[in-house]
Order: sequence, then structure tokens, then C-alpha cells
Amino acid sequence: MSIHKRPALSAEWRRALPGFFLVFLTVLLVYRQTGLAMVEIWERSETFAHAFVVPPISLWLIWRQRAQLAMQVPTPSTVFLLPLAAAAVLWLLGDLAAVNAATQLALVAMLVLSVPLCLGWPVAKSIAFPLGFLFFAVPIGEFMMPQFMEWTADFTVTALRLSGIPVYREGLQFIIPSGNWSVVEACSGIRYLMASVMVGTLFAYLNYRSLTRRWIFVAFAVLLPIVANWLRAYMIVMLGHFSGNQLATGADHLVYGWVFFGIIMLAMFMAGARWAEPDAQADTVSMNQLAATKNSARSNLIAPVLGLALMAGPWLVLAQLERVQRTDTPTLFLPALGSGWTLQTGAGVARLNPAFEAPSATVQASYRDSLGSPVGLYIAYYRNQSYSSKLISSSNDLVNSQSKHWSRVEQSARTLALADTALPLRSAVLVPGPASGEAVGSRLVAWQLYWINGRVLSSDWQAKLLGAVYKLIGAGDDAAVLVFYTDKGDASQGEQRLAKYLQDNWLALDRALQKTRAEQAASASSPALGSAVTSNN
Repeated sequence: MSIHKRPALSAEWRRALPGFFLVFLTVLLVYRQTGLAMVEIWERSETFAHAFVVPPISLWLIWRQRAQLAMQVPTPSTVFLLPLAAAAVLWLLGDLAAVNAATQLALVAMLVLSVPLCLGWPVAKSIAFPLGFLFFAVPIGEFMMPQFMEWTADFTVTALRLSGIPVYREGLQFIIPSGNWSVVEACSGIRYLMASVMVGTLFAYLNYRSLTRRWIFVAFAVLLPIVANWLRAYMIVMLGHFSGNQLATGADHLVYGWVFFGIIMLAMFMAGARWAEPDAQADTVSMNQLAATKNSARSNLIAPVLGLALMAGPWLVLAQLERVQRTDTPTLFLPALGSGWTLQTGAGVARLNPAFEAPSATVQASYRDSLGSPVGLYIAYYRNQSYSSKLISSSNDLVNSQSKHWSRVEQSARTLALADTALPLRSAVLVPGPASGEAVGSRLVAWQLYWINGRVLSSDWQAKLLGAVYKLIGAGDDAAVLVFYTDKGDASQGEQRLAKYLQDNWLALDRALQKTRAEQAASASSPALGSAVTSNN
């Protein structure tokens, strides 16, 4: 009886693998904090819990193709230094702006690019899907949540009305005769979508050979959970309505949601299996082809060394920037108020505490002129921003969706023309929640803007990018969010009051922020704008 031994690795593989493993493990070591941040998000977020299985699945998919890989000839390709450099720059900008999604995408991209860099494009092409599958490990997509919540509310309200049930809607909240309902993060369907797309993509790869069929099934895996989530939300409201709110309320509706989602996924796989295709014949590489391509010890050394040098670049830049970083604590200064405006110390405008976490300095005050209701001012100032203290983040907002104090029912963008400038603003209308203590029917109108080292913006991504550029050129990362709010009143009274306040006081506010940016806290002699308050909405 003869014993068949597994063929040994070719000389080309033995020369190429050490350089590949050196680059791959160095990326994991040097950027380990980014990797650990990814794992932390997987642990605390149900939306991305599926990411734990992504690396093992990717490794298994590569292992399935080990015979075909053994027949390839690894040939390092320095052409991939350019996309590797782009990934390193993306990581640097993401770290400067404290954007997890950017740094984590860059980390996975660097791991993937180490394959064609050290082993060559033919090898990378043969395992392109397992490498691309790794990007499902990046916890990204929550930025779509507000839009998905809006779509869910639109569908649910429309379906209820078509069912003959009267509905009164304000924003993401709606009232039907049997009770009040609201669309929150868990109702957005994002977690269903993420899981469906990952599993659906894997199913398509394993069951279809045709690219057309694969893309059709992936599109099906995208659309199905979105529509299924809309139907789920509608059915839950209907169950609550017809059961006198005895069913599908509290935590029950989440359980019902996952059961419904499981049934939908099973139906999707059963339908997809009907068009499954047999496995394609394994590709073979002739001995003539193997002999035609050779690599050398020198080529196996150049690509990894250059790759390691590129990956060290971002850390050298960060080390240089840390040397010039300010360490003082900012102090907000009292501006000279416009004519007719006075600081209010008694009962005034309804208290609004915007949900901005861990600012370097925070103040809140109310001002009144002789003609109308008071105007509230909130400023959160940030310096030396980090992942735990940054102006723009998914948890920072005017009000968060879990707040029992205020809820946003309208939002829009607008521009206020002043004498010397135009202010881009976010406008929102807020209604009081059960914990606000405000009268039923009252409304606040709130305007919000970002101040980035003297530049005024209203866009999150523009503020992030501008802040990263300023930090990169050594200009610091001082930034602030300013919120102005007042009673909405009738018609456009509230908007007119806010417009007058900004027309009279914007230059003074801007000068105060410029002074905060320029002066050291130790030399501050002017009175502060107000005492710090805790933003806990």
C-alpha cells in the first residue's frame, strides 16, 4: 500500500511567504489599536455582532482553494505600493479626524493589499472574494440609520392609513386611536440589512458561478430585508392595535422582529437554492507555466521592505504633530453683546441640553431683548480631539432618539445672510417629551452650526475633513458646536427672533471663539461666558 504525501511548497512559495507574513503581522501589530476598536464595536453593538465570524469564514474560503494556490507562482508586485500608500493616507486622515470607519477601512485595505504586494496579482485574483469578504468586518453603515428610520415611518404610516386606521404623525412619532408609537434605532432595520447582505453575498459566492446570478442574488439580499423590516414594523403596530397593546409591545416586538427576519432569510435561501449552479472545474496551471515564471530572493525582499516603510509613515507624521500639540484647557470668553440684549438670570427659555459628549468646555446661557421671548445659547468647545472626545460622532446630536426630554419632529438646512457673511445652519423643531416638564403643545425651534478654527459649516463630513486638514498642517483642531434655540411661537416668530439674535451678536460670538483659540487658559483674564454644564439629554 502506497502513501500519498502532500506535495511540498515550491521554492517560489518558500521565498515569498516570509515577506508576506512579516508585512501582514506588522500591520496587525502597528495598527492594533484600530483592530481592537473594531472588536470593541463588535462586542457592544448588535448591529455588527456578525463581524466576529467574518475572519474565520475568509480563512476557510482561502483554505478551500489551497490546491489551486499551490499551483500559482507568487511574484511580488511593487505596483501595489501606490494603493497601499493611499490606504495609509486614509488611515492618517481618519486618525486625525478620529473617524473609526476611515481608520478601520484603511486597516482592512492594508491587510488585503499585502497579498498582491508580496505574493502578486495572480495569487490575489484567485482569492479575490475571500479577501473582499474581510471588508464585512468593518463596522460601518450606521450613518444610514436616520434615513432608514424615516423610510420605516413613511411605510408604516402609509400602510396604516390604507388599512383604515387614522394616524397623526410628527417626525418619527405617530399616534393612532389605540396608542402612541415611535420609530427608534432598533426599528431602522440596519442590523437586519447588515446580516442579510453578508450572508447573502456568501451564499451567492458558494452557490453560483455566473457573476450575473451572484449580483442578482446580492441585490435581492439588499432589498428583501429593507422591505421585510417595513412589513415587520407595520405588523407589530397592527398586533398592538388589535390586541389592546397586549401583544408586540415592550421587548416583545424585538423578539417578534428577529423571528420574522429568520423566516424571511430561510425563504430567501430556499428560493436562491433553486437556481444554484454546480461547482466549476478547478483551474489548473501547467508545468510549463510554472517554469515560465520565477521570482528571486531580491524581488521577495524589495516589496515587503517598501511596504513596511510606507506603513511607518503615518506614525512619523503623528509623532511630529504631537510635538506641537497644545495642552492647555480652553476657556470661553464673554462677548460684548449686541445692542438691546441682556443676559437673563431668572426663569427663561426652556432648558435644552444638546447631546454632545466630553467637550473641553461647555457653556449655556439665555439672552433677552426688549421685544420678545429669550434666546438660549449652547456652546460645546473641543480641543485635542480624540476617539473619546470629538465634535463629530454618531452619538453627538442636537437630541438623541432615546431622549425623554425633547424629540425632533422637523429638520432642514438653511442659510442666514448677515452683513459680512452667510451662516449655513441646521434648523430643527423640537417637541417636549414626558420628562421635560414643558406644557403640551409647546415647541422649540433650534439652529445649529459648527465653528472649525474660524470657519463656519453645517455639514458633518465637511467639518470632519476640514478639522483633519487643519490638524495635519499644524493649525490645531479647535472646534465648537453652537446651538441657538427659542420658543417657536406662531408662524415664523421663533425663526425671526433667532435671526435677529445672530444679526446682532454673531460677530461678538465669533470674536469670543477666536480669542479662546488664541489665548492660553493660564493667561485668561476675561470673565467666562458661563459655567460648564453637563450635556445629558
